[in-house]
Amino acid sequence: MKTKNLVLMALLLGIGTILHAVIPGLISGMKNDMLLTMMFLGILLFPDRRSVLVLGLATGVISAATTTFPGGQLANVIDKPITAFVFFGLYLLVRRFNSLVTAGALTAIGTMISGAIFLGAALVFAGLPGGAAFTGLFLTVVIPTAVVNTIAMVFIYPVVQSILKRTTFAF
Repeated sequence: MKTKNLVLMALLLGIGTILHAVIPGLISGMKNDMLLTMMFLGILLFPDRRSVLVLGLATGVISAATTTFPGGQLANVIDKPITAFVFFGLYLLVRRFNSLVTAGALTAIGTMISGAIFLGAALVFAGLPGGAAFTGLFLTVVIPTAVVNTIAMVFIYPVVQSILKRTTFAF
């Protein structure tokens, strides 16, 4: 793993961390997870197992540290590495169709998978706050987050690709 790849992954996670920390919790402390979008972007840029592992673990720890969801620390640590490898697997299945549409679709699917894993882990280990139902939180927070993350990816991914093409950055 190249140092400059690690630096770019750290930069993406740093941006995602700031966004994750400043976005307020919406319903029962759940919030849009822009850190997840940055993890997905890192996987699209560095699609190898070691990078996915590093991104998944780092994202899980950072999400746990900045969560506003009651009991969401453990759920984030469980959710992010699993989601990273599921996203990576899906990417490997469709990588020959590598396009902006593919990146957007993978982001939407990955966000919904992440939300389902997060809510499932939270339900098992800490319970959902305020007697909220899994389906209710999925429909009111996860689906809108998937839409926001997909829109963000559609705007961010081409910009990052353009910047990387104009620099001497080599993968």
